[in-house]
Amino acid sequence: MFRGTWRELDIQAQRERGRILATGGWDARPAVACVIVAVVLTMQEYYGGSRTYNSVIYPLLADWDQGWLKGLVKLSRYNNLYSYGWWSFTRILGYVIIPLAAWKILFRKDSLLDMGFRVSGFFRHAWIYVLSLLIVLPAVYIVAGQPEFGNYYPFYKQSSRSWFDLLAWEAMYSAQFLGLEIFFRGWMLGALRKTLGSAAIFAMALPYCMIHYGKPYLEAHGAILAGIFLGSVAMKTRSIYAGFLVHITVAVAMDLLALHNSNALPTVLFRP
Repeated sequence: MFRGTWRELDIQAQRERGRILATGGWDARPAVACVIVAVVLTMQEYYGGSRTYNSVIYPLLADWDQGWLKGLVKLSRYNNLYSYGWWSFTRILGYVIIPLAAWKILFRKDSLLDMGFRVSGFFRHAWIYVLSLLIVLPAVYIVAGQPEFGNYYPFYKQSSRSWFDLLAWEAMYSAQFLGLEIFFRGWMLGALRKTLGSAAIFAMALPYCMIHYGKPYLEAHGAILAGIFLGSVAMKTRSIYAGFLVHITVAVAMDLLALHNSNALPTVLFRP
């Protein structure tokens, strides 16, 4: 399905490397991109989780809740949701703002639109999105019956409290997935493909698989295939949107199936 895309990427990369070598230059893009990936993922590991939230963000929210925003923060009620808000914010910061800003400063001639933001390729290849869901959703439905799955999803364990809780969580979840697609299938592939060709897809799949460590075993293995497949789709369509729609559809479906199988879908808009 993607052999033609991989070959096209390799031909383009060979020409680009030849042009650079002929001028006596050196393409710094792969080295810079790998360093940015390492820095971003390390910062997220050490500062994007509960430790920083509990030590920095929670005391700040507590002060606001007792001060000028008295009664509006409702920290005792939504503390867990706020912690996931911090998690989502740090993912967007690390996956989108830092790499795109750094890249535009370091490589001013590169167009950010070429890093998966064009929409024309998505509409021409929308059938890939439909085909992907026809394959993946039945597998998700089967896996959803496993006890490990139901104990793990959704991350926000109070999603069943009300539709507000569930929708607020899914909005945060979706936002970080968009950032994830921009980072791995947009910016990272856009930075590596000119020099590495099709190998950029497989290089991207390495850190993408590793961020799934700690999740259920089968999902971590599935991330290897998903990274290669979604990366190939992004390169074929020159767009991140098909991959994002596949990702978010599957993610929301997993949450809803986990709640449904546990008879825990919310029944009220707001819980008094």
